[in-house]
Amino acid sequence: MSHIETISLAPGRKVYFASDFHLGTPSPDQSRLRERAVVNWLDRIRPDAEAIFLVGDVFDFWFEYKRSIPKGFIRLQGKLAELTDAGTKIVLFTGNHDMWMNDYFTQEMGIPVYRKPRPYIFNDKRFLIGHGDGLGPGDFTYKQLKRVFESGLARRLFRYLHPDLGIGLAQAWSRRSRISNLAKGEEHFLGEDREWLMLYCREVEAREHHDYYIFGHRHLPLDLAVSPGSRYVNLGEWVTAKTYAVFDGTDLQLKTWTADVLS
Repeated sequence: MSHIETISLAPGRKVYFASDFHLGTPSPDQSRLRERAVVNWLDRIRPDAEAIFLVGDVFDFWFEYKRSIPKGFIRLQGKLAELTDAGTKIVLFTGNHDMWMNDYFTQEMGIPVYRKPRPYIFNDKRFLIGHGDGLGPGDFTYKQLKRVFESGLARRLFRYLHPDLGIGLAQAWSRRSRISNLAKGEEHFLGEDREWLMLYCREVEAREHHDYYIFGHRHLPLDLAVSPGSRYVNLGEWVTAKTYAVFDGTDLQLKTWTADVLS
């Protein structure tokens, strides 16, 4: 495996993880309320946050044209810039909804953007972190589509569309995705032997040990034992549940954000 970035946590410092905000859906008003909740959360964790990992599908759609980006989300962008300016480390992973990120967040806010799972060491604990789409067995059709959409050719062709048309079409398409199932209660746990990310974690663990596997994408908060001393944690989502994880240097916990308290 490639070079592993190491972060040493002083006493009282923590690492936070969240994913699947899906800002932009299902309506501008609902998205704005969710964005305010995310900004509120970032404000509350900033005093002890050594690093914040945003693990994909932060936006329900994102595309960077050469001289324009999608309208909106300015409160989140402003807060991220404020945090990085103050020295908080923020890391961003693309998901299947915002895979067309380029270098905007890196240039404007100093936030690295990654497209594949990456290993980290926090204190003496080994982590593997990524969004989670396209990993594990099965889902061959999606994996092929992902290769097409991630290609440079697909980006160049989409860039020929006027932003009003391109972004409008993409937003209409993304709103038909499975994120809409959350309100219907259609996301459910499949069992450890059928959850594809769990199977992926087992495959990796058989080759190289990690104490924690942190993923999003599944839209269910999960904390499962991969093997003795190894856990798979799925971060859930913020459309309905507002769940996140925090590592205090020794242990990692899944938590739920409410508007008034850090629970």
